[in-house]
Amino acid sequence: MKDRCTRQVIYAITSLPPDKLAACDLLQLSRDHWQVENCLFHVRDVTFKEDASRVRSGSAPQVMAELRNAVLTLIRCSGQKPRPARESYAARPRAAIKAIMN
Repeated sequence: MKDRCTRQVIYAITSLPPDKLAACDLLQLSRDHWQVENCLFHVRDVTFKEDASRVRSGSAPQVMAELRNAVLTLIRCSGQKPRPARESYAARPRAAIKAIMN
């Protein structure tokens, strides 16, 4: 229903002194954080199903995260959308290799 308005109260803890940032600045910090969440972490999970990964020991999880970031960067730099590109490259591995080589 688009004719309804909702309000959400969110509490946060910060170590910043009150005289350093105004309420609107704190709100912007929060929004910036969620922009990272929505643009990177959510995309990695939707595109690569990162949350379902069984890689959990040693440095492998960090390596896999960096590989996913690198692939997302390559996809975005080529002007493609992450999910369709991943699906396309999964079906055509030679095209994926060629994209990396360019």
